Amino acid sequence: MSIKSVRAHFKKWNREADIMEFETSSATVDQAAETIGIIPARIAKTLSFRGEVDKAILIVTAGDAKIDNKKFLHTFAIKARMLSPEEVLKQTGHAIGGVCPFGLANDLAVYLDVSMKRFTTLYPACGSTNSAIQLSIDELYQFSQAMDWVDVCKGWEPVGSKETVEAADRA
Repeated sequence: MSIKSVRAHFKKWNREADIMEFETSSATVDQAAETIGIIPARIAKTLSFRGEVDKAILIVTAGDAKIDNKKFLHTFAIKARMLSPEEVLKQTGHAIGGVCPFGLANDLAVYLDVSMKRFTTLYPACGSTNSAIQLSIDELYQFSQAMDWVDVCKGWEPVGSKETVEAADRA
């Protein structure tokens, strides 16, 4: 059902046909990168955290980034606590491995991490464990209806240019 809600979401922009479905799994960053043929950092992974009351917060990060607990606490004034798989499904309508900021079951706050700004395009999941779509940074912001850009990650390295990073995909 989940990929159907994502297709309906992208229909608003006439982009539902751009969703790619694969024969192999794209459930993890490494699987998605291998399936698409890109470096793992260009996978836009969506992480779900406990927010205030009963609402989740979704953070979309580059595939090589990890949440920095101090930065998260400073930005959101709450401790970074990830949702259980059951809570993820209830909050987003997507199961682990297909979580994305599109076609959500609930109106959730979505934030994009600056770790993704080093790329021209990224590949977020589309609600299933074997799907993705290629989006520009601006499209990702628009289509996810992001609240804002945040800096809550560590473990990723800025690079010289977007062209250098994307050339690594072809190597």
